[in-house]
Amino acid sequence: MTKAETSRIYRAKYPEYPTLKLARIMYNENALLFKDIDQARQNLRYIEGKTGTKNRKCVANSEFLKTEDRPRNPYNLPETDETVYEPFIIKGFKKIGILSDVHLPYHNIDALTCAITYLKKEKVDAVLLNGDTMDCHQLSRFTKDPKKRDFKYELDTLKAFMDVIDKQLKCKVLFKIGNHEARYEKFLMEKANELKGVEEFEFENIIKARAKGIDIIQSNRYMKLNDLNGIHGHEYIGGISAPVNVARGLYMRGKVSAFQGHNHSTSEHSETDMNGKITTTWSIGCLSELHPAYMPLNRWNWGCAMVELDENGKDYEFFNKRIFNGKIL
Repeated sequence: MTKAETSRIYRAKYPEYPTLKLARIMYNENALLFKDIDQARQNLRYIEGKTGTKNRKCVANSEFLKTEDRPRNPYNLPETDETVYEPFIIKGFKKIGILSDVHLPYHNIDALTCAITYLKKEKVDAVLLNGDTMDCHQLSRFTKDPKKRDFKYELDTLKAFMDVIDKQLKCKVLFKIGNHEARYEKFLMEKANELKGVEEFEFENIIKARAKGIDIIQSNRYMKLNDLNGIHGHEYIGGISAPVNVARGLYMRGKVSAFQGHNHSTSEHSETDMNGKITTTWSIGCLSELHPAYMPLNRWNWGCAMVELDENGKDYEFFNKRIFNGKIL
């Protein structure tokens, strides 16, 4: 597919989005096609007739031809490098399975098998890998254990895991970058900054090479599943915690119905406001080893989740499951 064809598809899908906002989304989801965000933006501007009088005549009959409804910068302020922060909208699915904190290759086979069996039985049509699917131990800023597996081994393990998901669940896979996967980006910037921007070294391209058809959700981007919000859990600076349960900590920070992983424990918290509106938050258990050397004593548990989305685009039902002794609780 060409750049122009891709631009037309995205503009038709998101007709109300500002050009720069859409360019960022288009580049993030097609990094191999566009050199950078600016190139994606220029392609959108072309089909919208915004690149000069001659271009406007060329696209005079285009359904995407736009005219500015108001001056966007009437005072000629300097160009901004502002970050556009928008959610990753997950739609078009009925049942979405959620696997969080697998930490390959330090996963627990019994717990992961149980979770896959549950999602297979529920016939999910999408799986959200909600962060820390990989551990990336050797890329950590912490002291490395030389006995731990190297990054190449982790990537090989990821490919084998993705092959199992594809074979057993036969559905769309969404890959959220958690704080452990984010170690790669930090490592690249600190140790080999010269390689930043080279397509072969971009993390999402490394993942896509081992899992065809996968969608990548960036590290600090939150998700929308109808009216339900989702994060990995590291997006809030300082993290999320509470003396009673993690879900309450998520409620205190977000104030909306939401789910998260990251803390490796299953919990739920609900509050009702003056108007009777119920807000519920959930934290999801992990699928990794429960007693790693760096934290052998903890409150972790195994778990997974599933969300069923209503066709009305708003409602949902969330199923948060604990796993114990090879069984879904």
